[in-house]
Amino acid sequence: MDIAEEGKKGLEMALSGEYDLLLLDWMVPGISGIEICRQFRKEFQETPVIFLTAKDTLDETIFGLQTGANDYIKKPFHFEELLERIKVQLRPKSGEHSIFKLGEITLNTATHQVFKSEEEIAQTQEEFALLEYLIRNKGLVCRRSRIIESVWDIHFDYNTGVIDVFINALRKKLKLGKDDNYIQTIRFSTFPCIP
Repeated sequence: MDIAEEGKKGLEMALSGEYDLLLLDWMVPGISGIEICRQFRKEFQETPVIFLTAKDTLDETIFGLQTGANDYIKKPFHFEELLERIKVQLRPKSGEHSIFKLGEITLNTATHQVFKSEEEIAQTQEEFALLEYLIRNKGLVCRRSRIIESVWDIHFDYNTGVIDVFINALRKKLKLGKDDNYIQTIRFSTFPCIP
């Protein structure tokens, strides 16, 4: 989880496209949460946005939703309620594909199976989660901190070198040769990614 305390920084972070969900306060210094949401929606239509705000009139609620928010929580609120609303927004949409393909690799989230060509490749839970994350984010540079947060749900300073162990395990299990570029590691920035 990343936090921005002013609007301009928040907008820059949002437009990076690295986030599964945005929590926005209407009243932040600089660019307002409303403007962040409006500009974010021009680039990203599917990422859920939830407003957390003291603006509590009916007109303000409607305006916030019309701007592009998926949900609107009025302060004060219970943290448990926020967590449940986040879960609802991140719930797989009906009809969402459960099969993802990348070259010869096929990943099925419904059956928790991975195939290379016709051969099934056994995966541990962590390996499967990491491969799913990388495939879902193909074409992006995946920061180590983001991988740790998304795959292992760790939100504190952690030795991200463990990712190298799992990346190497994936390469071996998938029998990726020198010419296979499904998983690349950018050494200068040390960010693994799938092109």
